[in-house]
Amino acid sequence: MKNMGIREKIRLGFLALGLLLFFSGLISFFELSKLSRSTQSMLGASLKNMELSKTMLDAVQDQNTALLQIIVSGRSDRESDSLLHAGREKFEAAISDAKISIRDLQGFDSVYAARAGLDALVLEKLSAGGQMALTEAIDNYPGYEDGIDGFTLAEKMQRQAERFGARTEYAQVDRMDLTAEPKVLETSEGPFAARTVVLATGAGPRELGLAGEKALVGRGVAYCAACDGMRYKGRTVVVVGGGNSAAADALLLSRIAEKVILVHRRDQLRATKVYHAPLMQAENVEFRWNSTITELLHEGKLTGVRLKDVHTGAESILPCDGLFISVGRKPATELVRGQLELDAGGYVAAGETTETSLPGVYAAGDVRTKPLRQVVTAVADGAMAVHMAEEYLAGGAPAARSPAGT
Repeated sequence: MKNMGIREKIRLGFLALGLLLFFSGLISFFELSKLSRSTQSMLGASLKNMELSKTMLDAVQDQNTALLQIIVSGRSDRESDSLLHAGREKFEAAISDAKISIRDLQGFDSVYAARAGLDALVLEKLSAGGQMALTEAIDNYPGYEDGIDGFTLAEKMQRQAERFGARTEYAQVDRMDLTAEPKVLETSEGPFAARTVVLATGAGPRELGLAGEKALVGRGVAYCAACDGMRYKGRTVVVVGGGNSAAADALLLSRIAEKVILVHRRDQLRATKVYHAPLMQAENVEFRWNSTITELLHEGKLTGVRLKDVHTGAESILPCDGLFISVGRKPATELVRGQLELDAGGYVAAGETTETSLPGVYAAGDVRTKPLRQVVTAVADGAMAVHMAEEYLAGGAPAARSPAGT
């Protein structure tokens, strides 16, 4: 050491720092799966900060730098024989035969895929459960005699899948080529190649299509009572719609807002009977039957809505602080438009077998054509999808689905 020059000492110092960062990153990498999500987020931020130290290592040792980049940034070549793309539905709808080469993928396998001996990867945009996770109370899912909230049910499904060694990747899918072989999914976390794909992208809220609607989102206009309801505590809100979602939103808001006004274009609700009595008995819920909303009134934020009677054409002004729009759903099929057959409503044309117009591609849950969209039917779709995918991968599935045969 005494005979070393300053340059050599600096070089050794940087090398020691590089090794320290390397082993710290390695330990952090293997401990990630054991930590809670909040801790993982904090650790992820720390790992990002460690990436800044790579610039010092670049001048010292290229091999150390490359290895540190893999650990810190999580970058590697990704290949798969088959992949599952699941966005908003249950994990049972996440079924495929995936072979993932990258080692930093941690997450949740489908229960059905694990039981079938398949290895599945779930691509999730935000969190488990999708639309279900935003539902305050689910009373029609078997096994919960007192009901359960959607978020908790999603967490339970997630833990059950995790028990079977499941994996997930949080990524947004930007483009899909489902006609290629293998099929290609381009995501925010890099491309994936797949032999089979299960689409479980669900459906999002349908807009009224009024002038200024998009600009007023977050300033009086909302689509999710469970998400935004508390912002209107003690205030007056309007709910537009007549189905189950609108009824459930009105009931939830009746416990938060001072007054809830339900606007519907018919003279009675389309919602199932279980919602009728509680709504009628709620003292702070009012109804505006046979009415539609034709204009959003605002001065920087929503101040009211203009109503029109569908029979007489008479118009009236209804002051309010918030408007919750619940007039149906629109399927998240933008990425597959032009590749898969869609029905008149934009849903993927797939029957009870979940097979689509392309071999090796399946649709499960709210995204496909079906008469009833419920949690239990989405789970059933998942079971069927894994069965059909297994047959396809074994060479026993038909080359293409006949639309009339589903």
